[in-house]
Amino acid sequence: MATSDSSIPPLPSPAPLAPRKENVTPIGSKIAELNESRTELLNRIQGLKQDLQNWRTKLDTQVTIYRDELSQLKKSLNTEVEQLRSEFQELRTTLQQQQEDVTTSLKNLGLQDSTGDAKEVQESKVEVKEEDSEKTAEN
Repeated sequence: MATSDSSIPPLPSPAPLAPRKENVTPIGSKIAELNESRTELLNRIQGLKQDLQNWRTKLDTQVTIYRDELSQLKKSLNTEVEQLRSEFQELRTTLQQQQEDVTTSLKNLGLQDSTGDAKEVQESKVEVKEEDSEKTAEN
């Protein structure tokens, strides 16, 4: 027996759905919104890049200014240190001279230590002998 199924033609495949006008409008508006958002984000990124560049420029300027100031301060400090060294050396020399003057004055007043006394006695003996020999030579 033949089946009736073979005589029935197969069902046609479903036709592609035609886009509904309702669905097209929301997608178009979404695309427009996304494009606007994209443009807005690109503008913000460009603004941030410009801000960053300005910040870098200001920072570079400040660094240059601070380096110059530090260099000047260093030179000034070195000059002052050299001046202080010179003044301390002068002070040292003056103090040594004053100490020598005080020592000489004390010796002249007879207030020297015992080793100084012995040395002075020897020196005075030499001076006396020299004076005697000079007097003898004159006569």
